[in-house]
Formats: sequence, structure tokens, C-alpha cells
Amino acid sequence: VQLQAFGGGLVQAGGSLRLSCAASGRTFSSYAMGWFRQAPGKEREFVAAISWSGGSTVYADSVKGRFTISRDNAKNTVYLQMNSLKPEDTAVYYCAARYSGISLEPKVYDYWGQGTEVTVSS
Repeated sequence: VQLQAFGGGLVQAGGSLRLSCAASGRTFSSYAMGWFRQAPGKEREFVAAISWSGGSTVYADSVKGRFTISRDNAKNTVYLQMNSLKPEDTAVYYCAARYSGISLEPKVYDYWGQGTEVTVSS
């Protein structure tokens, strides 16, 4: 599975962005998908994840109520809708695929996209 994340950019605090992650391959629907982020000087951290069917989602406490993860298996794409953005959301955002259930641990994901940068100005 090859992943390509896009949709990042510069936005003012309180604004919104929608990230997309397009996957190649015919087995996309077999993978749980996750979004992670890494700010300068910090470790990569979990943001959100969604099960292969889309029926289960989980969020980091820091984004709960502001971000929404979704997927369209017909389009081989997973999305991250980010609302009420804060300067502390500034990071490079990565999508990842795991051939198993949802996990918050980045080390167990099998495939990673290249990342898309999000900058939130105050």
C-alpha cells in the first residue's frame, strides 16, 4: 500500500482544513488507518484512527470534538477534517495504514505517507 497525504497549509487560529490521504492498491478496505503528527522537536504523536469499515474511530484527547476522521473505501481515501484549529496543532501530519485493528501506537503501523505540513498562526 502506498499512501499520499495532502491538504495541509497555512491557516489562522480558529480556521479549518481537511487533510486527505490517498492509497494505492486494491486492499485499502482491509486496513485500519491512522493520522499522526510531529511538531518540530517533538515525537510523533497519535491524532486519530479509523477501523477498516469506518465503524470505529478513536481520537487523541487534544483533538476530540474538533477533528473528525472518515474514510471512503470506494475512493481509497481517508480524511481528517480539522476545525477550530489552534497554534499547537502546527505539525507535519502523516497518514498510516495497519493491516489489523485500530492502534494508537505508531510503531505497529505498516505503511506511511510522506506527510503534509499544517501551520496554524495565532
